[in-house]
Amino acid sequence: MDVGPAASADWVARYAAKVRTAEAAIAAVASGEHIFIGSGAAEPQELVAALVKHAERVFGTEIVHIMTLGLAPYVEPKWGENFRHNALFIGPNVREAVAQGRADYTPIFLGEIPRLFETGRVPIDVALIEVSPPDPHGYCSYGVSTDIVKPATEAARLVIAEVNAQMPRTLGDSFVHVDEIDLLVPVDYPILEAAVGAPDETARSIGRYIANLIEDGSTIQMGIGTIPDSVLEFLREKKNLGVHTEMFSDGMMHLVERGVITNMKKTLHKGKVVAAFCMGSKRLYEFVDNNPFIEFHPVSYTNDPFVIAQNDRMVSINSALEVDLTGQVCADSLGEYFYSGIGGQVDFVRGAARSKGGKPIIALPSTAEGGAVSRITAQLKPGAGVVTSRGDVHYVITEWGVAYLHGRTIQDRALALISIAHPKFRPGLIREAKRLKFVPEDVPEISELGMVYPSQWETTHTFDDGTRVFFRPAKPTDEEMMRDLFYRLSEQTIYQRFFRSLKSLPHRDLLHFVHIDFTNEMGVVGIVEDPEKPEHEEIVCIGRYFVNRATNIAEVSYLVRDDFQHRGIGSFLVRYLARIARENGVAGFDAEVLPDNSSAMKVLHRLGYPVETVVAAGNYQLRVMFGRPPGAVPG
Repeated sequence: MDVGPAASADWVARYAAKVRTAEAAIAAVASGEHIFIGSGAAEPQELVAALVKHAERVFGTEIVHIMTLGLAPYVEPKWGENFRHNALFIGPNVREAVAQGRADYTPIFLGEIPRLFETGRVPIDVALIEVSPPDPHGYCSYGVSTDIVKPATEAARLVIAEVNAQMPRTLGDSFVHVDEIDLLVPVDYPILEAAVGAPDETARSIGRYIANLIEDGSTIQMGIGTIPDSVLEFLREKKNLGVHTEMFSDGMMHLVERGVITNMKKTLHKGKVVAAFCMGSKRLYEFVDNNPFIEFHPVSYTNDPFVIAQNDRMVSINSALEVDLTGQVCADSLGEYFYSGIGGQVDFVRGAARSKGGKPIIALPSTAEGGAVSRITAQLKPGAGVVTSRGDVHYVITEWGVAYLHGRTIQDRALALISIAHPKFRPGLIREAKRLKFVPEDVPEISELGMVYPSQWETTHTFDDGTRVFFRPAKPTDEEMMRDLFYRLSEQTIYQRFFRSLKSLPHRDLLHFVHIDFTNEMGVVGIVEDPEKPEHEEIVCIGRYFVNRATNIAEVSYLVRDDFQHRGIGSFLVRYLARIARENGVAGFDAEVLPDNSSAMKVLHRLGYPVETVVAAGNYQLRVMFGRPPGAVPG
């Protein structure tokens, strides 16, 4: 609200009357009170230091906050009778105290914390916060942390604020008038910075997989760390991304500067980044200062799943400590050891899941402790907490690939997750999955070498009639789609492929199509999306070869669903298999073809390699020997 000169002068006078030193302000804190400390990079450091100096005069005081970047001397053992910390999210500075029982932890969705303050379920007597200098109208900005700081301030009986000359003035729902602050402590020191190490190759691999799922025009949410930073690295060629997130980071700032993040395709707050806080470098803090491109809001808004879902193509990216074979995600504890907190993971998973075209993603390295421990586990460790439930999980990504779990059976989930575990742990995980009855006993245990999914053989091709097919190596989780494919084949197509009439293709036979070792055998499926149901995929073709190591020649076969025949799909598929076989050192293909299957004969002859043909038992026996590449081969 615009105010006149007289009113302006009034607030200036009231401001001056409230100014105190940190020690004088903290003297107002009494025993038994509940104290809130500002979040993240906005921790009021001089007030915290003064509070500890004041410790011998207060007893039974509770301190509440989420993660803070500064020191937390109040959790030292010597202050046990004076302070008790309640962590709403466990940061490194209080982790040991929580582990040793000197501090408490409250598991809570980040978006629901403001309600705890509003209702008094978690009472706030004193709020120690850090704000920007007031503008000409007397409004201070919460700066780099609006998140839960604004709701805590509004709920507190007494508000003590450091007014930091170096705090950026961020815009949005992020202001408090000096009349709402009881005591003011002028300070001038740099805002706390959060450094992130360079992504390693594991993080880069995960980032590449995640980036492949993000479409132009998507709105994204992600946190801090090497995996989010690696995702941002692979988004540089995307167009018109938007941001609705808890944390705005240096990586996001760089994408704004490159013109990748424009927010112009957002369906909520078009043209604006929406965030709750930022942590990063001094340059980031300078970037958000008085920047109308960015709005800061409390987490009661940014983390409300119903608000998040209003962003079409919402992509949430969150991390985990371990995931079990049923899809339960543990993100706040290492077994019985509380490590971090629930945070906003579930808020954004549920919001993105309800978004039109949304994608909730959980990302984690496949191993821990230097590769000694698998993060994909048969069962969560004893004492581990479930943050994202089986029913909420959608995408899980490691450096070994992508597993899609939502709406899938336990068998499919287990096989999908095993396929993205580190190869050295996969045989053991298969054995455990059998013991737990997650998968049938006849699921083969493939060697470690064959467990490495060859993602380099994924490609998409659009045919002359506009049909778009995604070709990739077959996966154990393809069994259901393979079953659906079989029952949509005509009797003629079945007979030409299997050389006999078949009424069914039971589980024991389907296993051979989807459990392959990628070395002695290769299978490639072609997948299309249903235009009426974009999330529904169907296999419309499959090609396979098996290598005879005595001759180094592979037996090849393929089939195409009847309603997708005569579009060039079969020719492309066999040419692609030939390319894979050549690069894997295979010398040629053998094929048996029925006399009336002229289409298959043409496909093999059109490969462009020499073909030898003989007739045996009334069928054609063809041998295709690979020599020089026959010109253009699909890539």
